Amino acid sequence: MSEKPRLLILITLAEAGGAQTSVSLLLPGLTGEFDVTVAAHGSGPLRDAAQAAGIPFIDLEHMRRAIRPWQDALALLELVRLCRRLRPDIVHAHSSKAGALGRLAAALACVPVRIFTVHGWSFAAYGGLPGRLYLWVERRLRRLTTAVVCVAAASRDVGVAAGACRAERTFVIHNAVDVTAFAAPAPHEGVPRVVSIGRFAFPKDFATLVEALAATRADYRAVFVGDGPLLQGLAATIRERGLTEKIDLPGNRSDVPDMLASADLFVLSTRSEGFPVSILEAMAAGLPVVATDVGGVAESVVDGETGLLVPSGDSGALASALDRLLSDIGLRRRLGTAGRERAHRHFDVTGFRLAHVELYRRE
Repeated sequence: MSEKPRLLILITLAEAGGAQTSVSLLLPGLTGEFDVTVAAHGSGPLRDAAQAAGIPFIDLEHMRRAIRPWQDALALLELVRLCRRLRPDIVHAHSSKAGALGRLAAALACVPVRIFTVHGWSFAAYGGLPGRLYLWVERRLRRLTTAVVCVAAASRDVGVAAGACRAERTFVIHNAVDVTAFAAPAPHEGVPRVVSIGRFAFPKDFATLVEALAATRADYRAVFVGDGPLLQGLAATIRERGLTEKIDLPGNRSDVPDMLASADLFVLSTRSEGFPVSILEAMAAGLPVVATDVGGVAESVVDGETGLLVPSGDSGALASALDRLLSDIGLRRRLGTAGRERAHRHFDVTGFRLAHVELYRRE
């Protein structure tokens, strides 16, 4: 029997996040054909998912999200040593920091196939010097990259136009969701419940969402699920706006399907996005979606059919969209039903896993 190809999956952190959720969903579909190892810094849902799939997980001691030249040099050396020890046939890197250091390390270790998944271009999300630095790095890494996977066509177009990737070596694989994990919605009585899920850090824009909720005329109760460096500032803003009785901050939660099942609508306010997994989860749960029209959001949410799209940073437009859905239960149900059907038809995890297996075979 021939030996399975060795696949090393890298991501910056193992914490809760959209990129980590996508990798977690991918893992069970790979073990039959590949000898898989996952490496990231720290612990969290991704580490748990790897262990549940029987896949070795390696904690990267020096990998961090922030740019720190000395620490990044240590992380690069750690990755080169890891690649030389494991001798993978394929390195598949996710997220900006692991994407950059992982591809460089794989090239230095002579790994034949080096794949990078863009969950969102950092050079597009950040302005000024950081954005220019990220773009400079991506252009230099382009020749070291066998293939680039973009989670949305919008991300592909941005990358190609900026010279960060080659059109002929860039492929779109939309994020996905295990639709079987999300039950059909049950009718709710009483005050409508709003849920938003995300990391409390840029580019997520919870501040604009708070302003929109403060301006809504309809009654509601809201839950913001997540954690991050802006948590304390967000909590202070909620207090200042007198919304502590209306908005709950429970932190990270592992029971996302249950939380969505108890909600009436989902909202995502953000400045930049790839293809948000949280929106797919909400659609699979049969919730109508209100979201800012950035990145690949419009490739999942069909405006007026499965949800409502508004301009980024526009609290007035966001408040109007929320009011429209909060005050119209029939519209909520119609959009939610259409979104659930769309999630089942286009964004189920089965096709997502197959697309990756085919990419690995082809490369």
